[in-house]
Amino acid sequence: MRVRLLFYTLIVLLNVNCGPDKLSPYRKLTGFTQGTTFHITYEDKADKDLSGSIDSIFNAFNLTFSAYIPNSIVSRINQNDPTVLLDDQFIEVYNKSREVWKETNGDMDLTVAPLVDIWGFGPGKRAEVDSMRIDSILQYVGMQKIRLEGRKLIKELPGIKIDVNSIAQGYSVDVVYRYLEQRGIKNFMVEIGGEVRVKGKNPSGNTWRIGVDKPTDGNNVAGEALQTVILLSNKAVTTSGNYRKFFEENGRKYSHIIDPHTGYPYNNSLLSVTVIADDALTADGYDTGLMVLGLEGARALLKRHPELDAYMIYSDEKGKYQVEYTKGIQFAKE
Repeated sequence: MRVRLLFYTLIVLLNVNCGPDKLSPYRKLTGFTQGTTFHITYEDKADKDLSGSIDSIFNAFNLTFSAYIPNSIVSRINQNDPTVLLDDQFIEVYNKSREVWKETNGDMDLTVAPLVDIWGFGPGKRAEVDSMRIDSILQYVGMQKIRLEGRKLIKELPGIKIDVNSIAQGYSVDVVYRYLEQRGIKNFMVEIGGEVRVKGKNPSGNTWRIGVDKPTDGNNVAGEALQTVILLSNKAVTTSGNYRKFFEENGRKYSHIIDPHTGYPYNNSLLSVTVIADDALTADGYDTGLMVLGLEGARALLKRHPELDAYMIYSDEKGKYQVEYTKGIQFAKE
């Protein structure tokens, strides 16, 4: 049985073969993990099927981060199990999350789990939500209320719960990426649920091409309607958006991206944010934070962090789509 872990993300790999293979044969692995699909393409000089090892990586990853497995580290933290010890992977994700939390003024926050749950984007069903209930839950939200002590996560209040959906799927890409590097593979691509990291060249000997989906409601098939195609070289790219995971009620759209300050789904002009970084953990952490910050806040953060590139799609005052991107992004020619 596959265990659902994380939400949908919004980038799709373009498997474009632009000519005869210039490198060694490539092997492609596909399947399901974390409630979504994965595609891994790697240069296979050794003629070695790595699917069994990668399945083991996914299983171990779920035992740390899945909120749908009762004995995972995240589940035991949320159950206030006093015996739970953190592993290296959780500590790495926690430390990056705290970094992004500080840089986004708290707009990316692991402690939003109680809010995610009542809005119906967690393991349970959506509850009745009103301002009094939100106010009562906000006392449990804020990364300043949790800290690491050795291999223990200390919570100020037992009602605090952790939600890693905004960052852990990107980290799973990095975990597989590191494994392939350790195997000595020089050219490969890892994509899990739309989060992507690449090294070297694609099977045609060219730079990897990654498609960014249009952020339109109903665009539920990755790659069906593309906004643009970017070139990616030895980097990671992830996207956060509001058009695949949401519900509508009384004519209003509620996104799965929760503002940890207000307790409500974020509400600004940004429709999607694609982030390019050296690793997928960093990219995945910042794409959510930038969405909640809004266009002006995102611009300010990107100026402070020139190591990040971003492609942002937003709605202007007339409701028309507009695009803004940093100068480091390279686009594929048609």
